[in-house]
Amino acid sequence: MDIAIVGTGYVGLVSGTCFAEMGVNVTCVDINENKIKELLSGNIPIYEPGLDEMVLRNVKEGRLHFTTDLTKVLDQVEIVFSAVGTPPDEDGSADLQYVLAVAKTFGQHINKYTLLVTKSTVPVGTARKVKAAIQAELDKRGVKVPFDVASNPEFLKEGAAVKDFMSPDRVVVGVESEKAQELMSKLYRPFLLNNFRVIFTDIPSAEMIKYAANSMLATRISFMNDIANLCELVGADVNMVRKGIGSDSRIGSKFLYPGCGYGGSCFPKDVKALIKTAEKSGYEMKLLKAVEDVNAEQKKTLFEKLKKYYKGELKGKTIALWGLAFKAETDDMREATSLVTIKLLTDAGCKVKVFDPEAMKECQRRVGDQVIYANDMYDAVLDADALLLITEWKQFRLPSWGVVRKTMHTPLVIDGRNIYEPTEMKAAGFDYYCIGR
Repeated sequence: MDIAIVGTGYVGLVSGTCFAEMGVNVTCVDINENKIKELLSGNIPIYEPGLDEMVLRNVKEGRLHFTTDLTKVLDQVEIVFSAVGTPPDEDGSADLQYVLAVAKTFGQHINKYTLLVTKSTVPVGTARKVKAAIQAELDKRGVKVPFDVASNPEFLKEGAAVKDFMSPDRVVVGVESEKAQELMSKLYRPFLLNNFRVIFTDIPSAEMIKYAANSMLATRISFMNDIANLCELVGADVNMVRKGIGSDSRIGSKFLYPGCGYGGSCFPKDVKALIKTAEKSGYEMKLLKAVEDVNAEQKKTLFEKLKKYYKGELKGKTIALWGLAFKAETDDMREATSLVTIKLLTDAGCKVKVFDPEAMKECQRRVGDQVIYANDMYDAVLDADALLLITEWKQFRLPSWGVVRKTMHTPLVIDGRNIYEPTEMKAAGFDYYCIGR
């Protein structure tokens, strides 16, 4: 089976590589010539565990290809996936210009029945716009070429994207014709052999499922952060509360970990887009607006704890940050808590030293020389007046506290992910603060 995937970001590159791994002949397309040159040279532009080896293997075995020109492969493929970016507009709604550009190119050049599948996260109703854009181009050409559109939203977690694709909880496919369903069933047959669930729906429902899922997960995080903040005020331990409610089978334990706010490319963008979609339909998503507000405030919580400790006197303090990426096992800093924290600290006159195992280059691109880039985690805390833990990388979990204690100017640790034990930190000679305990 031959397919093309337009867009080589997290979604496009991971999806294309994993399909190739299952025996599909895949061509990944991107208009960014430098990115395609890098991929053709064997350099992977994103950090994702396990992806490098899989890309190189499938390129070597002739199942994975890269090009900047979709038109070169349209006559050979049965399915084209659109996995281009949908960045938020200034008002929070999803920007569909790249999605519609793919549809336009598709309509300008198809000569036989082809299925265009939207894999990007898009608002409900996008498929109608895509279909109309394709038809408009066919009408301009004065030709009648059969085609279908479908929706196949992704549910990949950065840092575990390869595993999620190869062993999915479910695959959601929105279709509007039997032919489209047959093609998608054929493509996903290797997954069906392993009893993975492929759920076929109408297209608007598939588009909504993605937003609803991410909004629910974001809601759980903000809910627990709200509970954690209350726990601090009333003397409860949020870890015990989390275990207590997570053991209820109606609730479950996932995404109930309090911390210093969620970030990344999905939750913030998708919550905003769903709120905007509702507004356009004359409905107000009051709960999701509260989810956003709680998260925005939670990203400031480490700074507020630091400010309280020093009674507002932060100018001239040296503050170390462990972790810059929005989560471990990625170099992605989109909507990361670290960006909010760095701005608050620098605005307060602090000297900020940072370390992250993978996101240092990304931080340099985003922040520049506003911070000092440490050589390692211990270099970051040298002469520091506080250590703020932002990302729960494994190498931060069991540091040599004796070395850290001797190295720091003031033994203050503020843990934004609750990965350390308060009693152990106190015994090691630290002033220790965390979330909800």
